[in-house]
Amino acid sequence: MERADRDLAFMLQYENIAWFADGSVKILDRRCYPRKIEFVTCTHYTEVAKAVTDMVTQSAGPYTAAAMGMALAAYECRNESEAKQRLFLQQAADCITNARPTTAKRMGQICKTMLSAAEAAWDSGSNVSEAIRSRAIEANNARYRKIETMAHDLVERIPDGGTIMTQCFAETIVGMMLKEAKRTGKTFRIFCPETRPYFQGARLTATVCYEMGFDVTVITDNMPAFVLKNEHVDLFTSAADAICMDGSVINKVGTFQIAIVCNYLGIPYYVTGAPDLVHPSANDVKIEFRNPEFVLQAMGVRTARDGVKGYYPAFDVTPPELVTGVVTDRGVFDPHELNRYAALGGSGEYEVVV
Repeated sequence: MERADRDLAFMLQYENIAWFADGSVKILDRRCYPRKIEFVTCTHYTEVAKAVTDMVTQSAGPYTAAAMGMALAAYECRNESEAKQRLFLQQAADCITNARPTTAKRMGQICKTMLSAAEAAWDSGSNVSEAIRSRAIEANNARYRKIETMAHDLVERIPDGGTIMTQCFAETIVGMMLKEAKRTGKTFRIFCPETRPYFQGARLTATVCYEMGFDVTVITDNMPAFVLKNEHVDLFTSAADAICMDGSVINKVGTFQIAIVCNYLGIPYYVTGAPDLVHPSANDVKIEFRNPEFVLQAMGVRTARDGVKGYYPAFDVTPPELVTGVVTDRGVFDPHELNRYAALGGSGEYEVVV
């Protein structure tokens, strides 16, 4: 099977995101990457769900982990009757789907796809865990190729020799954007806000950009307005944890404020990703609040005195009025016209593959 992760950075290779083999799932620990390259080994599907909850893997990483976690669940119950296997896999799907609330519907779509792979394996008498892993690779290939189409449209909007700003770790679109830019011979500078408290921009986005040969600069989270104004940024871009059908963008907290500044300065903001047909509006998305203690430290070093309180919403909502365009696998849409996406045959980024 040809793999769509060819020529991408280390952490975008499937085996280095999450991988099922020999009765366990190994997940690259993004909490310490790139200073350390360590993998968390899961031998039960609940450990995969916990790894997602605990931010071992982030951005699009949990979606690969979810699929591989379902392969692990099938391995765990391989010696049971088919009826018991079905029950066990459904329990695994429910557990993994709800590992993080904001992305539960996307995770649920992936788990349904893996359940369909299990059904096909039972019907044909095939190895269920291997069938699920194969389907996981197929699903990743399909998603990477969809995003490759988006990358083409996004890169067309970046001037050669220009400057862009990202937010958090846009995972696959970052890799595909840079791959497309290299293919077309286009170069540009990239500014990455650090993205506290896990520093995904500083550690993950910047590492991928550097490994793929691009000029990348990390800034602190309170510098975007200054940089946007004074470094001649041509375009702001992000992925999204959900793109609602009303055009609202749910992404790492801080996206909203950057979009406000871009709107004030006349800088376009393009979000990449397929609209989530299962999210009619932002009101349908539960914003996750994480342990406030994390904002009182930086990479394990306490920065606030004892007794001071923290506040940690993981995501914010950018309204469609601040979004220039939604870059999808069916073209670039005005955020107020996402109903056209489905009409043109768009099925979402994480649709159920039967």
